[in-house]
Amino acid sequence: MRRFTIAPERLAGGRVTFDRAESRHLVRVLRLGPGDTVIATDGAGRAWTVRVETVGELATGTLVGAAASAGESPLRVTLAQSVAKGDKMEQIVRAATELGVARVVPVLAERTVVRLEPARWRERARRWQRVAREAAKQCGRAVVPPVEAPRPLADFLRLGEPAELRLCLWEGAARPGGEGGWQARSLGTTLAAGLPAALPA
Repeated sequence: MRRFTIAPERLAGGRVTFDRAESRHLVRVLRLGPGDTVIATDGAGRAWTVRVETVGELATGTLVGAAASAGESPLRVTLAQSVAKGDKMEQIVRAATELGVARVVPVLAERTVVRLEPARWRERARRWQRVAREAAKQCGRAVVPPVEAPRPLADFLRLGEPAELRLCLWEGAARPGGEGGWQARSLGTTLAAGLPAALPA
């Protein structure tokens, strides 16, 4: 069954009003209409079966009942990912969402090639968030992981967020890191913050 994401405020009185983007996808792309049933999720773990009632610029539907969704992992994994150029970052966000990551924090490291103004970074983050939302729909997750605006690696590490396990995935000194990899200085910063380096097999 097709899945759509709705903001919580679009659910009221047993009825759902889809936003313009989701309405366009429902009507023009999927060619769904009154009487068809879909699944609507709020991105925070709740999902419902919805019967489409009206179509147009803003499609509407009626709640039929709760819908089953892919179970969330009991492990809340935060992925701090060095920003990659091109569409690589979108691929990373998509894969992380499908694998059950709870949060994606893009970070700027020494080898980060892309350099933008803060406003442009926020725009990129919104685009990556849309990728996460689409990936969640495709893999059946009812939770859409938040994708934050990029920040310097040191700023993220200074937050000192509590965690049961912290790891820095490093390609190793014998495998010089390319674009997006870790320089020795960045690695030293993560080690100083209490993140042991995990080397590939």
